Amino acid sequence: MEISTRQGDIIIELYPDKAPKTVAAFLSYVEKDLYNNASFYRVLNDENQPSNAAKANLIQGGLYRSKKTPDLAGVPHETTKQSGILHKDGVVSLARLEPGTATAEFFICVGDQPGFDFGGANNADGQGYAAFGRVIKGLDIVRKIYNLPEDNQYFDPPVPIFDIKKL
Repeated sequence: MEISTRQGDIIIELYPDKAPKTVAAFLSYVEKDLYNNASFYRVLNDENQPSNAAKANLIQGGLYRSKKTPDLAGVPHETTKQSGILHKDGVVSLARLEPGTATAEFFICVGDQPGFDFGGANNADGQGYAAFGRVIKGLDIVRKIYNLPEDNQYFDPPVPIFDIKKL
């Protein structure tokens, strides 16, 4: 998959054999062109999180700051315990509130993020996030985006995602 941004292209590989429901949902959003004119809108870094919180480092993208508001069903949660895909540097995962509520919002880990794995400290419910892919080219672009100006965890301005497409 290729994520085309103003900062450059990011190539990710997906793991349908390890996270079939998550990959199928992500591909369905790509096929519906939902990510056309979406954005990377959020960044978590060591400076913009409460000092008493479990720290995380990532960039988050999707439809949140776009004009698109499709009614999407939540994706059944596939934990890292089930998939075996740990939140290492460059791993792509779905953002969520409760298990089973993830839709089109995704994030890319900057550095290893064990707190996002099953049993990790970044989720009170202990279920972690559903990892489903990994950056195989363009990690330098991810880091370039990560270092852009932000205000209270939101990129200012958001980084346009022109398109996500199959290669």
